[in-house]
Amino acid sequence: MSLFRKIFGSKSDRSEEDLKSSDDRGRYMPEVKLPIDEKFTINFKANGGKFLYCENLNEVFSNLDHIIIENAWEKESVLILDSNLQDKFENNNISPTKNISKSTYFLTTCENLIANDGSLLISSKQIFEKKLPELPVNFIVFATTSQIVENIGEGLRGIKSKNKQKIPTNITTIKHFKSGDDKDFLSYGSSAKNLYLLLLEDL
Repeated sequence: MSLFRKIFGSKSDRSEEDLKSSDDRGRYMPEVKLPIDEKFTINFKANGGKFLYCENLNEVFSNLDHIIIENAWEKESVLILDSNLQDKFENNNISPTKNISKSTYFLTTCENLIANDGSLLISSKQIFEKKLPELPVNFIVFATTSQIVENIGEGLRGIKSKNKQKIPTNITTIKHFKSGDDKDFLSYGSSAKNLYLLLLEDL
């Protein structure tokens, strides 16, 4: 036995030490805390969302054009309920409408991006009094990095502080972005959306 220890001992001892230290880290050390934006990105992608990071508005406009071309939506109408958003994207090759039944995709903003579960927090400021199942299955959401918050509670507090005169109604989250995945019991009762996120760096 000592012969094997002499031949293999140092390597085995190191392996055991490495294993022990990795186990100790897993059991006793606190988890390495991810930056909030990285945590959101990981969870958002895990939910099935398509993420496009943009350093400036020109990249936002360019990525929007790519999404439209990729899905062959050049001749399709886009639902835009927010007039300010319509003005922002007026130079893009889009055909805006406020008629849901005539639209193929929905271009909107959101209240917040929730890091701990990768969901999007929206309210009546974006969807008015519409219910999610009424809206097109295809969503393109324009948001900024400053809208990323840790959890829903933080997002709700932000909505309340920004809208002291009149708090928006119809507050809900969109979390499932795998449209057509009818057999996914986790999304049962929710409205899955084919969702693209145009995320503009503003920090």
